[in-house]
Amino acid sequence: MTVEHEDKDGEGRFFVRMEGDEADLTYTRIGPHLIDVQHTYVPQSARGHGVADLLAEAAFEYAREHGDRVVPSCPFVRKWLQRHPEQWKLLDPPFAESLQRHARP
Repeated sequence: MTVEHEDKDGEGRFFVRMEGDEADLTYTRIGPHLIDVQHTYVPQSARGHGVADLLAEAAFEYAREHGDRVVPSCPFVRKWLQRHPEQWKLLDPPFAESLQRHARP
């Protein structure tokens, strides 16, 4: 499965084409090195197959490659981050601190 990327004037998305549909993760550039990951959508027929995970991984790889920090507005991405604490270093500092506080027993 290939994740594609498109960006136009600071509005972007990572997406996967599948039989007659697309799954995507959308973001907005809200600062020179800051992206807000806002929404993840996967068609019902493709859910449970790791598609959303691939999209999140692509978004964080993009942020790493471009020296960006991430604001995780998307509920799926916030949940995904709980399983991937190695990605917290790419978060905008206030969000990283919040995740760390909630992850502790």
